[in-house]
Amino acid sequence: MKSPNIGQDLAELETPTLLIDLDLFESNIRQLYSFCNDNGKAWRPHSKANKSPEIARLLIDHGAIGITCAKLSEAELMVEHGIQSILLANQIVSPGKFATLAQLQRRAEVIAAIDNIAVVKAMGAAAISAKTTIPILIELDIGLKRVGIEPGEKTLALAKAVCGQDGLEFRGLMGYEGHVLNISPPADKQAACHQAMDLLIQSKALLEENGIEVEIVSAGGTGSYEISGLHEGITELQAGGGIFMDAMYRQALHVESLEQALTVLATVTSRSTDHVVLDAGFKTLSSYHHPPEVLDRDDLSFSYLSAEHGVFAINPGCDGPALGEQLRLLVGYSDSTTFLHDHFVAIRNGRVEKIWDISGRGLIR
Repeated sequence: MKSPNIGQDLAELETPTLLIDLDLFESNIRQLYSFCNDNGKAWRPHSKANKSPEIARLLIDHGAIGITCAKLSEAELMVEHGIQSILLANQIVSPGKFATLAQLQRRAEVIAAIDNIAVVKAMGAAAISAKTTIPILIELDIGLKRVGIEPGEKTLALAKAVCGQDGLEFRGLMGYEGHVLNISPPADKQAACHQAMDLLIQSKALLEENGIEVEIVSAGGTGSYEISGLHEGITELQAGGGIFMDAMYRQALHVESLEQALTVLATVTSRSTDHVVLDAGFKTLSSYHHPPEVLDRDDLSFSYLSAEHGVFAINPGCDGPALGEQLRLLVGYSDSTTFLHDHFVAIRNGRVEKIWDISGRGLIR
């Protein structure tokens, strides 16, 4: 299939193609950084949606202090491309990964998140063997009930163990308030989010009362950053998916401040009297968290995705698009879509301006 080229007209692209609207994308970057800066927070955007060193560098150029990675292999890729400060916001437990993490410290700061005292000695030993020091954040369970140690005394005990282990350097705390994202009305979501942030700040105070300095308190995903970012004591926000936005963030999580910059260009390949089929199924984009939506049209409603087909009902009283017509789909959830593609095709004024490789595709270890 013909690859996209710089300067190519949007209508000339073969489909399906993953697109970034650069004007909206750049506006989102400015908005996220400005919010963080205006509220005295550092911005360490999560890269699990973009998996792109080129985008990571762009975010740092626009004020981010570093990035957040979901997996150690993603962090390795980012270090190889010159990213100097990374938070690994996921637990690792194997000796091989401890060794890799320790070696990475020779080239960049890669902060590890831990939630169990059982890893302290082995992780420290790996750092000692590599003659490096691994910086540590303790991840707290602040309500999501997924990972994280219990706030309070258990956090204090783990922090003391880290501080007493050669090869490790305690840097602070982190937590993810993912359990609040779907709460409504907004006042209830705000209350639940601040309650979650209180658990982090109370644990910070406990550690400091016991002589342990807490430099970093990291939280704040895209679905809640506008609340978390107002909480006193939080030092950095991880909101990263908001550079793209998607239908889930807008429709389900009510993030109104950012623009939907990520779309899939698709073609009508079959049509009947009551529905059309596009050449973009679940191998192109996901409907798991939220269904895709057709951009700038009100004549189609989402039905389902199969492997290579996207089926949309033609709304009553509407003619629907013609066979061969190109449509743009707002991505339902960026995290479960971008990794299906080799690159982003970045467009401005209807033409291809940049092509960014999704180099982290497949890096899941």
